[in-house]
Order: sequence, then C-alpha cells, then structure tokens
Amino acid sequence: MATRNQAQPALEAGPDRALEGKVSIITGAGQGIGRVFAAAFAAAGARVVVADLDAENAWKTADELTGAGYHAFAVGVDVSDESSAEAMVAATMERYGQVDVLVNNAAIFSALTMKPFDEISASEWRRVIDVNLTGVFLCCRAVAGALRQEGGGSVINISSSTVLGGRPNYLHYVTAKAGVVGLTRAMARELGSHDVTVNALMPGSVDTGIPRDSAQPSAVDQIVASQALRRRLRPTDIAGAAVFLASDAARAITGQTIVIDGGMNFL
Repeated sequence: MATRNQAQPALEAGPDRALEGKVSIITGAGQGIGRVFAAAFAAAGARVVVADLDAENAWKTADELTGAGYHAFAVGVDVSDESSAEAMVAATMERYGQVDVLVNNAAIFSALTMKPFDEISASEWRRVIDVNLTGVFLCCRAVAGALRQEGGGSVINISSSTVLGGRPNYLHYVTAKAGVVGLTRAMARELGSHDVTVNALMPGSVDTGIPRDSAQPSAVDQIVASQALRRRLRPTDIAGAAVFLASDAARAITGQTIVIDGGMNFL
C-alpha cells in the first residue's frame, strides 16, 4: 500500500465530455489506477466521488481535481463494511442527489506477499475475499436503489487478467477476482430491466507506481515479453475503457468482461 507521502504521478485530463452531468463513485480512488480513473472521469464531465479507505489520500485527489476546475469530493470508506458502503452512497446522494456510475476498484493487492496457497492464513484469505469480492457486492447493493431511482446507470467492476492465467502464489487474490466476473454476469441479468449495465475490466500488470512483491524488474520483463504489445501498461491504458463503459455509447453493453493486458491473453 502506498504511503501518504509517496509521490504520485500528475493527474492527466483529456477533452472528451462523454460523462457530462453523470455522478460517479470510484472506490480505491486515492491512489494508483483509481486515482487515474478519477481524473479521467472528471475530465469527461463527471462529478466524481473519490472514495478510499485512506481518507487523507482521497481528499488530496479530490482537492487536486477541484483545483483544476472539476467537480469532486472525497469520502472515506471501508468497502468490506456494510454500513461504511451505505454511508458512502448516502453522502453522495446528500451532495449530488443522484448516482449514475459505480466503479468498484478498491482491492488489496500491492500489500500482499506472494506465497504458496497452503501458506496463506485463514485470516489473510478472509481479508482479501472480504475486500476484493464481498466489497464489490456491498457497494453494488448499497448503490442499487439509487441507480434504479435514476432509471439507469453503469456499474464497472475491476477484475484481473490473473484469473485467465491462474497466476500462482496469489490464490486468494485470483479467486476473488474470478468471483467478480461471476458477480458481474449475474448482476447484469438482475439489473438489466432497470437499464443498468454491469461490466468488468480485466487489467493486466499495470505500473501504478506502488511497490509490490510481483513487480520486481525480472518479473516485469517477463510480463512485457509475454504481451503482444511490448511495453509496460499504465493506468491511463485502463481508464479509457472505464470511461467508455460509463458513457451512453456503451448503453447496449452489459455482462461483459474486457481484457486490457497488452495482448497477453486472447478471449
């Protein structure tokens, strides 16, 4: 997990306004890919709720966006806690009166140490599942009423391409991210009659600037060599797909999983 004093890359914004007027909650948006999602959504015209367990980082991101002339505010949230997820949505409704988009990005990954599955403690297993899978469920459940009230909207769940390769030594993480795909498909069926789309993104290995056990130079070189695109992926490579799925251009796309891993896996 990044420290509060860790240098973060500058937020980049583009001219597209595909999300004009939409209110978007993005979890895990205080750092890493979520932070770039927040900037991309704001640049596309959305009013962004920067939600993160680290409220200080969340407010830092929100303040940068408002300082750049965008609409944003921050909420501290533990996605694995039912009441915290509900409070996040309540704060959004109080501030903006609507929710149009939920991006379930919050997850435990960088803090994990690679280890054989039979060395993963039951408590560590539960914590990863609680945040990476149950957290998605709780946030979706908390926002469902607001999306129905709005008469439509978008849910974008962040899975991982580690599911496709069955990456070893991260069994709890891979299992949770596989569950996100199943949740996405079933929820798309349940919310489709309310004109709510539910889709998943499967990022590959992305350089977020956050140190992690699996991103040693030799491992990164092997990952890049296995991709069709022989370059390190950046958060901006993922953000464009998220903006598209949240936009009206993707209103007929639901229950789908889009792999963004530089061509490591083909579906």
